[in-house]
Amino acid sequence: MRITDTPEEWRVTATETPFTGHKTGVRTDEVVMPDGSRSSRDYQTHPGSVAVLALDGEGRVVVVRQYRHPVRQRLWEIPAGLLDVPGENPLHAAQRELYEEAHVKAEDWRVLTDVYPSPGGSDEAVRIFLARGISDAEGERYEGDHEEADMELARVPLDDLVAGVLAGELHNTCLAVGALAALAARTGAGFEALRPANAPWPARPFEA
Repeated sequence: MRITDTPEEWRVTATETPFTGHKTGVRTDEVVMPDGSRSSRDYQTHPGSVAVLALDGEGRVVVVRQYRHPVRQRLWEIPAGLLDVPGENPLHAAQRELYEEAHVKAEDWRVLTDVYPSPGGSDEAVRIFLARGISDAEGERYEGDHEEADMELARVPLDDLVAGVLAGELHNTCLAVGALAALAARTGAGFEALRPANAPWPARPFEA
């Protein structure tokens, strides 16, 4: 049996925004439940994100390591970033993040998967791309700041990432989902069967 998520929207009778930050915020909605009662729901508002599982010709994935203050850990991740401009083409954003974080470009781009990392507490939507045919980017390397100032870079075999996820040693959502999805695609219908890079994304509509 094949199942699919479906759009649905319960009636909202009131909305407040108690906090608005630089990129994200907090919203409180009063929602009408199916039995007619009303309940408040607090959640983070988020512009959306993209992430890139960049796979080289030797089956290794480009990963970066940086400090994440909320969890007090330095995590291994795949290159990722916010959709800074409303309606921004997610492919263009992903190409930018791969260049800035890893100084890498890719010839072949496909959609690996789309996820809501924390749908019970945030409206963030993430599109994870598969990038292949990778090579060093031209020009000077992008100079990051803050958490990105001392970011480490490595290439790790896809199978090793999957093993690390299953062993509880790697915890980043995009890395975990991306690695597992890439393994499933590789052992299943193959990477060529993945959706094209500009496939529609209802969660964050964009102009191709």
